Amino acid sequence: MSSSQHLRLTLSDQFFRDQAKVKASGDLSTILNRISLAGRIIANDVMKAGLHEQLGYTGKVNVQGEDVRALDMVANDVFISVFERVTGVAAMASEEMDEVYHFEGNEAGKYVVLHDPLDGSGNVDIDGSMGTIFSVHRRHSTDGKVSPDDILQRGMDQVAAGYILYGPATMFVYTVGGPVNGFTLDRSVGVFFLTHPELRFPEGTGSYAVNAANESKWIPEQVELVKRFRDGSTKCGKRSARYVGALVADFHRTLIQGGIYMYPGEVKKPKGKLRLLYEAAPLAMVAQAAGGAATDGVKPILDIEATELHQRTPLFIGARADVEEAVEVLAGG
Repeated sequence: MSSSQHLRLTLSDQFFRDQAKVKASGDLSTILNRISLAGRIIANDVMKAGLHEQLGYTGKVNVQGEDVRALDMVANDVFISVFERVTGVAAMASEEMDEVYHFEGNEAGKYVVLHDPLDGSGNVDIDGSMGTIFSVHRRHSTDGKVSPDDILQRGMDQVAAGYILYGPATMFVYTVGGPVNGFTLDRSVGVFFLTHPELRFPEGTGSYAVNAANESKWIPEQVELVKRFRDGSTKCGKRSARYVGALVADFHRTLIQGGIYMYPGEVKKPKGKLRLLYEAAPLAMVAQAAGGAATDGVKPILDIEATELHQRTPLFIGARADVEEAVEVLAGG
């Protein structure tokens, strides 16, 4: 390890500093440490997916009617295993599970963890970037079995949220309501070191990300919005087009370089594709803490009341000026 690494803050160091700032119990830092462990395990699984015959589909369909990839289930199982004996977590919900997973013996746990275990898993077959998205909520109930109200909370009630990016490097980015900090995994020692302190969205620069192949399915206002970005006629400035096809990778680029990510609803599917609890709300918390914004096109994501475990929502997220202009155009402005 180099001398510069000795001087860098580690992920665990930052957890404890954050814990002190928000006056949280030690359970929160334990939870974040376990998420980082899950990330390290999944990063290794992603690297070896081809060698371990974990490419392609399982032949099963999840509760959303989507084909399940082998690595999706591997990643979901990793999350369950790393939290099985963490008494501070009473239950877990994931887009890969039909129902809430209750940890036996942890009924007194103060927290619930929600996650998308492997966003963009389709990229594994082409060696592309993927990610994990996570959210931590404090329970409303104090003991006993986790209730629906413990899970179906607004994004503004999250106590921690973030993502892990599996790309050329593995990065852990999170917030507990204060600054957004990014850490890079040093594989040689298995430790995350602080490399991107206090991340903020750059304004007046960056790209727009959207799956333009869906244009024929959009409402006219959405078509007009993308046209303005494509033509460089937006008030917020000219944007280049970039689209990875993995939410974490597209959001991370937007956070680092500026701009906006959009996954709108469609005429026949106005609620869109992305999940509120596992994808939109966690990233919205990160976006707000980094000076950005996130909306469903009308309402801030963090204000949306969750009514279903696998609720979907359109998502417009990124630098504040870009998101505000998107809302204006979608309203007919």
